[in-house]
Amino acid sequence: MGNASSNNNAEQVKSIIIQSGVIAILRGNFDGWFVKIAQTLANAGVMAMEVTMNSPKALEGIQLVRQELGDKVLMGAGTVLSAKDAAAVIDAGARFVVAPNTNPQVIKYCVEHAVCVIPGAYTATEIMTAVDLGANLVKIFPADLTYFKAIRGPLNKVPFVPTGGVDLHNAADFIKAGAVGVGMGSALIGEYVKQADGLQVMYQRATDLIHAVRAAKGL
Repeated sequence: MGNASSNNNAEQVKSIIIQSGVIAILRGNFDGWFVKIAQTLANAGVMAMEVTMNSPKALEGIQLVRQELGDKVLMGAGTVLSAKDAAAVIDAGARFVVAPNTNPQVIKYCVEHAVCVIPGAYTATEIMTAVDLGANLVKIFPADLTYFKAIRGPLNKVPFVPTGGVDLHNAADFIKAGAVGVGMGSALIGEYVKQADGLQVMYQRATDLIHAVRAAKGL
């Protein structure tokens, strides 16, 4: 794949994530629930969902959602800790790759294969290393609002997606502080979804989240 088309593919995915403003993070045992959760999130307006690699049947979940829902949901993979993992999730159909750390091998592999990559970083050095290696977005992790405001001061050109510490109450505050999007896991998707009205509860949470983020973006 040529550099031009490669870059366009990764940038297209990046723009979809920024447009939605939310990456829903699926971490835990949701075997048998992947498609139901993805469909419900899509109905609520959440366009991007990542399945973490340390979740049971993560690769199968990514493949299944891609097969059943196509591009209705932007499927990604999280907790990608090596180039080998990156290769596996991309092969399974992941359209973006997320990591908790700044791993040059993961970033380079994704850049070479035209896949949107969102490495985790915390310090200014980690953040700029990620940017210099070609990260499309940078996951500030773990997210603390006071720290985020401070670090973004000198690094206001970096497209940040705070994750870990973001919930329904403070998501809009991160957007107002300059984040292009937020990642949310257990505060949005938890074991509760497997209960009788769980999917409906998640739908309401996701709807409220999207409304809050869009309002914070001035949309």
